Amino acid sequence: MMARRAVKGPGIRPRAEPRAGSGRGLRVAVAASRFNQDITDQLVANALRALAAGGVDRRAVTVVHVPGAFELPMAAKWLCRDGRYDAVICLGAVIRGETPHFDVISRAVSQGLMDVALTEGRPVVFGVLTTETVEQAEERAGSAGLNRGAEAARTAIEMATLARQVAQKE
Repeated sequence: MMARRAVKGPGIRPRAEPRAGSGRGLRVAVAASRFNQDITDQLVANALRALAAGGVDRRAVTVVHVPGAFELPMAAKWLCRDGRYDAVICLGAVIRGETPHFDVISRAVSQGLMDVALTEGRPVVFGVLTTETVEQAEERAGSAGLNRGAEAARTAIEMATLARQVAQKE
């Protein structure tokens, strides 16, 4: 097993977790799907708590809702183009059913969000649960061990901070 090395650029230090308070001054948008709302409400609440714990001022956070996960890439694009946000967190839950709809939506959303991030040059965080059952989604949305909303918020802080560090070096 090979040891993993962090790749460092000039003045960029790798971190496993954002430092406490490293989110100060960041502006973050959260786009959340209303479909499976019991689950997405938990994701949003946990993301907001983690953003606050990371130093992001609650007044610097905007939460918008869209009908379903499929609409998240468009909302992310609009939020990125708005120019006010350092990062966009996209939260939703796609749960497998009896048809191939799950596969179609999961692929479209993940590819769409990646396309927006790369095209817009802004962190777009994928916080969309893709699970086999409602129970798995509930477990990932609310428990301390698998708190994907909080994980998405920490990722947004880390990536927005990295983007600022890189921009300062240019």
